[in-house]
Amino acid sequence: MRVMLVNTPWTSIDVPSLAIGILTNSVRQKLPDAEVEAVHANLDFVDWVVDRTEFGLSDYYYYSLFTYFAGCGDWVFSSALYDDPEWRVKEFTDRVRTQMTERELALNIELHRLAPEFVAELADRIVAQAPDVVGFTSTFQQNAAALATARAIKKRAPGIRTVMGGANCDGEQGAAIHRNFSFVDYVVRGEGETAFPRLLAAIDPARSAVGVAEPAGGLADIEGLCWAGPDGRSVANPMSTTPLPPAEIVSPDYAGYFERLAASRARNWVEPRLVVEGARGCWWGEKHHCTFCGLNGSFMQFRSKHPGKFYDEIIELVERHQVLDMFVVDNILDMSYVTSLLPRLTESDYDLRLQYEIKSNMKGPQVQALADAGLVSVQPGIESLNSRVLKLMDKGVSGCLNVRMLRDAETSGITIAWNYLYGFPGETEADYLPVIAQMPALHHLCPADGNTRIAIERFSPFFVNPALGFTDLRPAAQYRLIYDLPESELMDLAYLFDVPPQGIGGETADRLGRAVTEWQHEYARSRLTHHDLGDEIVLVSRRKHFDWHILRLTDPTELAVFRQLDQPHSVAALARRLSVDESTLVSLLQRWRELGLVYEDAGQFIQIAPQAMNQDLLRIDHLHLEREAAATRAAAEAGEPAVLTAV
Repeated sequence: MRVMLVNTPWTSIDVPSLAIGILTNSVRQKLPDAEVEAVHANLDFVDWVVDRTEFGLSDYYYYSLFTYFAGCGDWVFSSALYDDPEWRVKEFTDRVRTQMTERELALNIELHRLAPEFVAELADRIVAQAPDVVGFTSTFQQNAAALATARAIKKRAPGIRTVMGGANCDGEQGAAIHRNFSFVDYVVRGEGETAFPRLLAAIDPARSAVGVAEPAGGLADIEGLCWAGPDGRSVANPMSTTPLPPAEIVSPDYAGYFERLAASRARNWVEPRLVVEGARGCWWGEKHHCTFCGLNGSFMQFRSKHPGKFYDEIIELVERHQVLDMFVVDNILDMSYVTSLLPRLTESDYDLRLQYEIKSNMKGPQVQALADAGLVSVQPGIESLNSRVLKLMDKGVSGCLNVRMLRDAETSGITIAWNYLYGFPGETEADYLPVIAQMPALHHLCPADGNTRIAIERFSPFFVNPALGFTDLRPAAQYRLIYDLPESELMDLAYLFDVPPQGIGGETADRLGRAVTEWQHEYARSRLTHHDLGDEIVLVSRRKHFDWHILRLTDPTELAVFRQLDQPHSVAALARRLSVDESTLVSLLQRWRELGLVYEDAGQFIQIAPQAMNQDLLRIDHLHLEREAAATRAAAEAGEPAVLTAV
């Protein structure tokens, strides 16, 4: 049996497909006689399109990363799906004209008209290899390209079996794809490591060659599979209720990706990264599913690989491909890895650079352990700095804990990826205005990548439970521009949904946007650090909205309060711990807030100055006030500005 696995645009070109890497190994392990080949059509598209129009890396990112919620990537290939280069061009133009630049609109339309030609050439090349089965993985904006290619293949060679799987095929989405697109023979819903090899075994043409008919009962027994029954109607088998055990999560094979990248023009665009997987599901989501989160689809149950196995897998991939940059796709860090996997990575001989998703309540030593192990970027799911809104999200953290994460990540040199979300039922401007007022004090900490109204995603509690506040759900408008399907079918196919807006809007949302934008602009030139010398704490500041540069804390009470505020505390808690009068603390904390030293939320305070990392510089005498005054006078006499910077 010859199997080809296709990774269509618009998946990222700087990383191999984890799904195809896993399925490649799964098929080889369970069907040793099968031939498996990966087709990296995303890289093929890069090489194809640059010969036909002006197109660069930023353009590819435009589709693969930045326009997911607008659906531009899928719309581009809808023309190939319906074999019509003019497919809904006017409707698309009318909808997006005010939302993008003239060049972006022109590029969308041009690629939309070119897409059928690319898909035809891709299908010709695949059919020429005479595969028995062609499988497509579909995640994010791959659906239209995958469907279009499957359609073109079946038109050329009806005997080739076509299969789709991936996140876009989970649950009702997969059933809708199979019902509405007859050129897709099978849809694998859920985890594919077991189901896909079982499907291949059931449809192996070698069985037919010796007179063994395709066993209908065999197909009916494959959990989650969508297939055509004897009467030609779509059948959707019940999905598995038991997630794949972690020991059976197969490591990926990426050899084909690196070979293809080396021959692609994209090799000059990107530095490749590895993709690794240590766990599936979410241990927090098992207890408290964040109300807006649609990740994990049909399986929330958390399971993780043995740390020793995961370590070996990481090192094997590093050594095989000579790549140190690595993206870990786990939706949340297994906290046992902090004391098991991370120390081994720290002690390895490799200067790894990893990205990981974590929970934002990790403490400073744990954050430092991440940095020591090679983590350079984390996505901690911060989403808000207000405790009440975080409670509406069911995040299980407070605003001060999220600020602590930003502070400790700055201390450890880790970049934070996060967005400030709004639009939750029950929120008010009182949940945002105090945060906006304090954002200038946070300019030295990693800013949000943006601020955005929440999207309603399939599988999220907001989608499943109307009692949470969203009742009038419709498939997002983008789907009506991509697919020629009735609303009822789009309702099952869609992952994103439009709803009447909830929560803040208008001027409050605009103020939030302006504050986040200013934070982004000021971050690179803003600093606030502290160094604890025992009998004094020295703070160094350089922030636009604060005119002080050096501050020394020497009073015993102030020293004790500042150290306690390494963690969030209320005034009452500080008074109990330090035996200090509450009125004294209120006065002190109010002064510190005016100086931009603390963040306040829900009656709690936390100090926001990361530890200074250049210890030698922070110990030299010129940081003392009398030395600073002397330096200022000397600089003035020399006609030079006196600038003190924290390092």
